[in-house]
Amino acid sequence: MFKLGMWSKDRQGAPDFRSFSPRFMGENLDKNLALVKALREIAEEKQTNVAQLAIAWVLSRGEDVIPLIGARKRSQLQDSLSAVGLQLSPSDLERIEAAVPVEAVAGTRYAAEQMGMLGVE
Repeated sequence: MFKLGMWSKDRQGAPDFRSFSPRFMGENLDKNLALVKALREIAEEKQTNVAQLAIAWVLSRGEDVIPLIGARKRSQLQDSLSAVGLQLSPSDLERIEAAVPVEAVAGTRYAAEQMGMLGVE
């Protein structure tokens, strides 16, 4: 079973935001877990995990881009912060972007009723 962080098809219906996110439902979940599998292969070659690889990729986007890291446990935060030392070569970045092109992510982040509230203060 492929997992996105602690998420898997077995956890559908768990009480967090992913239970309501179209990205984690039905065929969208299957498609997105396939993307995670592709990232996992790259991460394993780099002797890291998918989360650290993703954080390192965000860090590579430029000085004005900062990853926002969430953690429920100190160990999760420490694991995420170790991504700062992960060096990605131009070839690594190309492989990551080829493995997960923006247009390949299936589903919106928020449900339709939530999307309507975005930008409203």
